[in-house]
Amino acid sequence: MNLNRRLLMAAAAVSFVGFSAAAASADTIAIITPSHDNPFFKAESDGAAAKAEELGYETMVLVHDDDANKQSELFDSAIAAGVVAIVLDNAGADASVSAVQKAKDAGIPSFLIDREITETGVAVSQIVSNNYQGAQLGAEEFVALMGEEGQYAELVGKESDTNAGIRSQGYHDVIDQYPDLEMVARQTANWSQTEAYSVMESMLQANPGIKGVISGNDTMAMGAWAALEAAGRTDVIVVGFDGSNDVRDSILAGGIKATVLQPAYAQAQMAVEQADQYLKNGSTGLDEKQLMDCELINMDNAGNLETFALK
Repeated sequence: MNLNRRLLMAAAAVSFVGFSAAAASADTIAIITPSHDNPFFKAESDGAAAKAEELGYETMVLVHDDDANKQSELFDSAIAAGVVAIVLDNAGADASVSAVQKAKDAGIPSFLIDREITETGVAVSQIVSNNYQGAQLGAEEFVALMGEEGQYAELVGKESDTNAGIRSQGYHDVIDQYPDLEMVARQTANWSQTEAYSVMESMLQANPGIKGVISGNDTMAMGAWAALEAAGRTDVIVVGFDGSNDVRDSILAGGIKATVLQPAYAQAQMAVEQADQYLKNGSTGLDEKQLMDCELINMDNAGNLETFALK
């Protein structure tokens, strides 16, 4: 039985929840991610939980809300509960090292997904999407959609997240080769749809000639598109990154033009499989750092996209 359903259904998403050592059985895997309000993180959590339960483990599903202090408390809770492994999408590349080290010191291995930390040898696995390769795919599509010219804006993710910088670099290593593409605005919206809406409104007011927007994730792309629709600017080209069902639906409806799929569900399942292998054999047999390539999603294949995976 899933311990999250029994003990944590609502509480973990909004506040720190303490657990006694008796709260978890000896075969429980903790799954710690950012907020499930973002469908990407929900897919990660669901994928990890499904695979863990398939392999005979119970699960403790927790949410850190991108708060490193809360994440540290959740690690304390998981350690006290006696979990056998932790699957983590972390709350900051630097800030998360100490939490993962704390689990290691307690004899609990961690398996990271989506976001890297800045140290090696602390986690057993760091399984991440090839964000640079994916960003280049998205940028190439963006350039083609823009006809290689015009003013554009960039929405950047949370600065503490290494993925934000890697994606931005991948975008610019392609786009900057085209001198007739002019970036007139660049601002973080912290992966947030609400924040992206406000940022896009301000960008449009200051730069009414914007022809395109390239976004560091789909959630911000959705916020930008909502602001563009409200302003009557559905002519603006928007490209995202993640491969969410929301952006899939927008693409099929003629709204957002493209996104880049990173396989969140499969990545989380791989982490659990590697945890199972490690717990049984003392090794995953794989390198700590592992990259998974991304795929371009546009009108040609959006109909085959479901929950961060292509059929």
